[in-house]
Amino acid sequence: MGKSLSESLEIVTKTDPGMVRSHNEDSVFGNPHRGLVILADGMGGYNAGEVASGMATTVLSTELENAFVARSPDTPEADGGRYAQAAIRDRVARANAAIFNAAASQPQYAGMGTTLVLALFHDNRLTAAHIGDSRLYRLRGDALAQLTRDHSLLQEQIDAGMISAEEARHSQNKNLVTRALGVDPQVETEIHDHEVLPGDLYLLCSDGLNDMVEDDEIALTLQSLGANLELAATQLIQMANDNGGRDNVSVILVKVLREFPAATGWWAKFLNCFK
Repeated sequence: MGKSLSESLEIVTKTDPGMVRSHNEDSVFGNPHRGLVILADGMGGYNAGEVASGMATTVLSTELENAFVARSPDTPEADGGRYAQAAIRDRVARANAAIFNAAASQPQYAGMGTTLVLALFHDNRLTAAHIGDSRLYRLRGDALAQLTRDHSLLQEQIDAGMISAEEARHSQNKNLVTRALGVDPQVETEIHDHEVLPGDLYLLCSDGLNDMVEDDEIALTLQSLGANLELAATQLIQMANDNGGRDNVSVILVKVLREFPAATGWWAKFLNCFK
């Protein structure tokens, strides 16, 4: 991964139980030194969802940290994207197995699972992985773009032309995901790479935000408060709660302060000898 990314990325993580739920089943993680952020929205009875989301962030943050510490210095930087995708896919499979096995061996955790959205920043790019309906957005200039596509019944109905996006906002089937981490022995992780530019602002969120707050309101908040990520994250959660706060609300904001190209050439190889 090369040097710390903390000089290039500013990261804020916040999570809130909302106005209705008695406890918080979301889990968030951010490490600006590694350029890694993870958000998981758990599901299951009692505290099982909380256990699943906590396992997801703990296993993935630890395993991905180890993956990049162990990466061979001889790996060409041009292969960084492929390495990142392979590492994420493998570690998500491990997290899936850990949650599935825990649910199978302990009756109180039966059927637990979690959504996942993860972003790993490297070499002026990000590798994004997601499972379920937690989302990744990008604000570039004044344009807000949703970079993930929900794995949900609603999204399938929209894609099939059965309902409109506006009708979907008022549907009773908002929480029916078609893919989740830890529910089945294997899971398919959707992974994509995206070019990153200085000034970009990335938002990872659980559906407790986007179910309660319209995209144009999210965009306006990020545009107006993007200079203060703590304030922007707090305001997004407050807006969700003001609109009813029917679910836990989690937000991760990542601002790209400057470029972070991968080290290349003989000098990088020389420095790697001392790592």
